[in-house]
Amino acid sequence: MLMYDIVIIGAGTAGMSAAIYGVRSGKKVLLLEEKNYGGQIVNTPEVENYPGIIKTSGFEFATNLFNQAKSLGAEIKYEKAVEIKNNGVLKEVVTNKETYETKAIIIATGAKNRSLKLDKEKELIGSGVSYCATCDGMFFRGRDVAVVGGGDVALEDALYLSNICEKVYLIHRRDELRGAKILQNKIFETKNIEFKPSYEVSEIYGEDIVTGAKLLNKKTGEEEELSISAVFIAVGMEPQSELVKGIVDTDKIGYIIATEDCRTSMDKVYAVGDIRTKSLRQVVTAVADGAVAITSIEQDTK
Repeated sequence: MLMYDIVIIGAGTAGMSAAIYGVRSGKKVLLLEEKNYGGQIVNTPEVENYPGIIKTSGFEFATNLFNQAKSLGAEIKYEKAVEIKNNGVLKEVVTNKETYETKAIIIATGAKNRSLKLDKEKELIGSGVSYCATCDGMFFRGRDVAVVGGGDVALEDALYLSNICEKVYLIHRRDELRGAKILQNKIFETKNIEFKPSYEVSEIYGEDIVTGAKLLNKKTGEEEELSISAVFIAVGMEPQSELVKGIVDTDKIGYIIATEDCRTSMDKVYAVGDIRTKSLRQVVTAVADGAVAITSIEQDTK
């Protein structure tokens, strides 16, 4: 059985930052990722809120983190973690390919896109229903589309699509947007973005591709139909904590309960990034979590 000082599960911003700090502290580090490195940040067209970097793309930011971790000596494997075993002083991480023994585990599995739970939503994914404007926006150049949500991601998606599409409907269930004020100002200054407050999408139309959507005004009860080619959904995230259910404490939503030093209810198991309970889920706090977790490990494994 292969032995490591630290096994990190998830190669998003927090996980890769932990890998960088881990190898720099002299630890033997294994970084496990089921699919592709980067996490949610790769879907962000522009990162402008990270101190010291005026502007970059999410993909470039993630790629730089990955290359840095790899160049420093972190071992990276594309395997799915399926089980964690607590053997007291040592832990085991079982993947779909191998079992690894480790002194400490960092959970960095992040969160996934929340769906609208509509009948046609899952069926039409990839045919006009999307959770990534930067991935799929170019397929709808010159067409009318809708963005659902009111936070930073939804606003960024609407602004990105306004440069590609004929018209963008920004649909939000509340009266006011929740995203950063600077993004809100840009939304209201962009002529081909129409803000639809107090609306929710009640139905998505289309057989093989999206052809429209039905909106419900939450205040008046009135319905409205839009003729659109795509619905981009940005209504928040759900924690990917299935791996640790029953192993560490989570809140009622499923986020791992962790202190500010990233310690969980199980000794030598830590949670970083979007997967843990916190008041702010941003790239800067994800990076900080990675560094903090390594500091906690160094204290706990002396």
